[in-house]
Amino acid sequence: MTLHNFVAAPFGNTLIAGTGPAAINMAVQAANGWTDKLGLVNRPGAHTDRLINYFNQNEKIVKSRYLTETNADLGGEAKLDFFYGDYRLIDDIWETVIICTPSDSYVEVLNQLFSRKLTRLNKIIFLSPGIGSNILIGRHFKEELKEIELISMSAYYGATKYEEDGINVRTKALKKRIYLASSNKKSGHIHSVSKFIESLRVEARIVSAPIEAESRNVTTYVHPPFFMNSFAMRQILTKNQSLKSMYKLYPEGPITQHSIRVMVKLWKEISKVVEYFGAKPVNLLQFLNDDNYPVHNETLSREDIEQFQTFIEVKQEYLLYIRYSAILIDPFSRPDEYGRYFDFSAVPFKQAERDTRGRWAIPRIPLEDYRKLKGIYELGQAAGIEMPHALALIETFVAEVNGFAEKTQAEYSNFDRKIESRLFSGHGRREL
Repeated sequence: MTLHNFVAAPFGNTLIAGTGPAAINMAVQAANGWTDKLGLVNRPGAHTDRLINYFNQNEKIVKSRYLTETNADLGGEAKLDFFYGDYRLIDDIWETVIICTPSDSYVEVLNQLFSRKLTRLNKIIFLSPGIGSNILIGRHFKEELKEIELISMSAYYGATKYEEDGINVRTKALKKRIYLASSNKKSGHIHSVSKFIESLRVEARIVSAPIEAESRNVTTYVHPPFFMNSFAMRQILTKNQSLKSMYKLYPEGPITQHSIRVMVKLWKEISKVVEYFGAKPVNLLQFLNDDNYPVHNETLSREDIEQFQTFIEVKQEYLLYIRYSAILIDPFSRPDEYGRYFDFSAVPFKQAERDTRGRWAIPRIPLEDYRKLKGIYELGQAAGIEMPHALALIETFVAEVNGFAEKTQAEYSNFDRKIESRLFSGHGRREL
């Protein structure tokens, strides 16, 4: 699919920071008429070494395919003009940077980018920021960003994984809707980003504040209560294969009345942070149903969905429990000859694995969720907002990781428990 509506490529020379599945897919999509020169940059390491070897043999070509018939035509390949295996090698030619790394690495990535004095850079796009990323980055790099626009997307627009080669990627699904907002109220670039998203058949909605866009990521509300509790953490941090599922009711999975109650409490704490910065919080049930996966009207009435924020907590918990009970199966799938619907909730836990040096690596779920929640908690602390349920989830995560490490004499390749244990020694208010 080629873009014909623009005389010049809207993004200009575009550098993508990161080389995970989302970054590779973004490169293929952006090469489809949206960029002039196209580059990828990653920090030195084993994965970067693999990419260098691969690109030397394959002319810097990356490939992306879509698994659904309706979106198969979105797949293709991109020939990179540049691949940098170190941020210190970046040339001063880039007008757009798309950051496809986890949000807790943004400061590190931008420190390296700004050390290169990118004089042509006019916009930075955050593919999957945390709540408050745009504000915090804007304040951290106030001088460097005087002429640069920061654009936050609510989330990455697809569900993408590596192919077996660990380089190229496949996408099994696209989100219904992505929200985006700019640090510049008179943005000159956000409409181009919106058109890019819609070229992928994903609805793009421009909202007034970056933190409003950043708060419309479903994992922010769902993953911590479901996957940062002791039950789930012990499925993840085990040497034995877990037979439990991520979205099933207890005892098959982590969903209980208690985890649902924590979801409601956490949503309300996060909503206070979002409101503090002048943005409108999400209606959690409506967001889950309308933007993610719906249930039948017979299961949840439209009135209950739309009035969810006005109800007492017990009813909110009740409605959320109904919702998660209703999607144990895919309610819109076609039943088989025995009347069974697709087992929607049978998603196995991704477990910790040993790397080549024998150290344990904690999987992205829940490690990225922990880091994002920690960022939101610290933002709340700086604003003087109490977040006891967020803190309890964070402390549970750290305790379970430390307990596993002590029991097995384990070391981690992606989690320094000594550093993390010091993060919560004091909870005083900081100035924003």
